[in-house]
Amino acid sequence: MFTNAGTSSFTSFLSRVAPEMLPGRRPLPPGMAADLAPHATTIVAIVADGGVVMAGDRRATMGNLIAQRDIEKVHPADAYSLVGIAGTAGIGIELMRLFQVELEHYEKIEGAMLSLDGKANRLASMIRGNLGAAMQGLAVVPLFAGFDLAARDPARAGRIFSFDVTGGPYEETGYDAIGSGSLFARSALKKRFRPGLSLDDAVRLSVEALYDAADDDTATGGPDLIRRIYPVVMTATAEGTHRLTDDEMSAIAESVVSGRMENPGG
Repeated sequence: MFTNAGTSSFTSFLSRVAPEMLPGRRPLPPGMAADLAPHATTIVAIVADGGVVMAGDRRATMGNLIAQRDIEKVHPADAYSLVGIAGTAGIGIELMRLFQVELEHYEKIEGAMLSLDGKANRLASMIRGNLGAAMQGLAVVPLFAGFDLAARDPARAGRIFSFDVTGGPYEETGYDAIGSGSLFARSALKKRFRPGLSLDDAVRLSVEALYDAADDDTATGGPDLIRRIYPVVMTATAEGTHRLTDDEMSAIAESVVSGRMENPGG
């Protein structure tokens, strides 16, 4: 059985041989459990010239407490796409890792990479499988973005997909944000985004949007210059995915914080 997968979907294979390993298949006691597990918060994504940028703050909360200051919520889904998680942190990380395996499994079985739309649909199906837990407060809502290898114009190949708790996928135009600070981050992006941003400008804009979110949302952590904890920022371009180094993020974060000291409103 294990040497013959029989399907290009690893999730479908797992549902047959070990369904208890899927996040949405585990039995849960009745009642709400939202305050019992750490929650990941704000993620932003921006379409730039030649690709897409995704950034996430580093704070996880549990009720009114800071559960973790340096959680990483943005990861590569595969060589050309990114996924960021908001919601129940443990389930979100598990779902993200399962999605990574799902895409790798498909590529090995079929000998070809899924289209960007296909990847978004696979992720939507996995979110839908967690609906029971979501109804008990353990919801996960990811943000997915990537470089579309099938795009006619590489300069406009960056695409962003958001999802609702039931797994509905929606393609966004230009930018998007999810999580508890998304209202403030999206408002900042709305004022400053313009089509054709360079990757460098989009990276800085993503950090500024997270700074604005942290300014008004207690669950979102801004750049912590004392502890040297900075947002995780990644890009997806024709060359693949890339994560900015701590040194690069240090320079950008210090520049943003210095700028806000002179002009708090940005």
